[in-house]
Amino acid sequence: MVVVAPPRRRPWNVVARLWRGIAGARRFPVLPVAIILFLLVIPAIFANLIAPHDHRIGDLNQEKVPPAWVSSKVQIKQVVEKVNVANRHAEISLSNAERNIRTGRATLMGGAEGGEVALGDQVEVVTRRGGSKTYLLGTDKLGRDILSRIIHGARISLTVSLVSIAIGGGIGVVLGLVAGYFGGLADALIMRLVDIALAFPALLLALVLSVIMGSGFDTVIIVLVVLIWARYARMVRGEAQAIKQNEYVARARVAGASHIRIMVRHILPNLANTVIVLATLEVGHVIILESTLSFLGAGIPRPTPAWGVMVADGRELITSEWWIFLFPTMAIVLTVLSMNLLGDWLRDKLDPKLRNV
Repeated sequence: MVVVAPPRRRPWNVVARLWRGIAGARRFPVLPVAIILFLLVIPAIFANLIAPHDHRIGDLNQEKVPPAWVSSKVQIKQVVEKVNVANRHAEISLSNAERNIRTGRATLMGGAEGGEVALGDQVEVVTRRGGSKTYLLGTDKLGRDILSRIIHGARISLTVSLVSIAIGGGIGVVLGLVAGYFGGLADALIMRLVDIALAFPALLLALVLSVIMGSGFDTVIIVLVVLIWARYARMVRGEAQAIKQNEYVARARVAGASHIRIMVRHILPNLANTVIVLATLEVGHVIILESTLSFLGAGIPRPTPAWGVMVADGRELITSEWWIFLFPTMAIVLTVLSMNLLGDWLRDKLDPKLRNV
């Protein structure tokens, strides 16, 4: 009896094909990859080296400092405290003072102290502090540097994404492989669990676990694992059902290969493309979930500089100190959008159906 070896896709072959595709691709998403590197990966790895300030300690004397390019706002106020209208030599008359105040050219303020200004003088008063080169993106309400907190927040987002996707993806791949290969009762049971996991409200689950376990890194990981494993299981199950119908799987079974060997050696390597694409797309999804949980107080607790926590700190000051809210929000939007674009490109390059193979 002759057994034909199956066309296994080894991990290094997948990496080699991916590298050749990147080298020769005209549609390679250069800008999204650059954003991911310089906004997420590099800051997460070298946060302690490139952060200009301590992200945990602030200076209350430097609270709510705007970004460096924002200039100071100066308002002209006129000294009007008491006017002797009978004195023709008064520096300003009461009618003129009232007219200036009414037309907006002057603002009523207290009189001179210590002879520094005289009655009727126009005084420049700084009503909004300008930015400083020391704090490029400004400071928050506790005087902490926003740029440093965004850099360290990238480490939180990347760590949460990698850990949750590794655990949740691993669980989903194993369960999906078992369901797709064996079918029957195992398939029915696992798919019902998948339906329950996908139907369960994410925010409700997060709030319940937060009350039971307390908000923290472990709680966020558990919530994310519970929420994302079902996506992997459903996707892998469908792919495994199609792959097990191939002839090389039947021949391996006839040759006496065990079920575990068939799943690990013959089916799982052919799922590498699907798992890689799904993991890339899930990074953006996980960052959104983690930021939402932190924003609601059920995720990473203060004072850890998670992006969702920073957005929550700036929501009450959005009309006045807009930079506290804007910059972490932009970090979330740009990172998620870039990861989705990269995931779409990987899907186009690795999916044989989309490549017309």
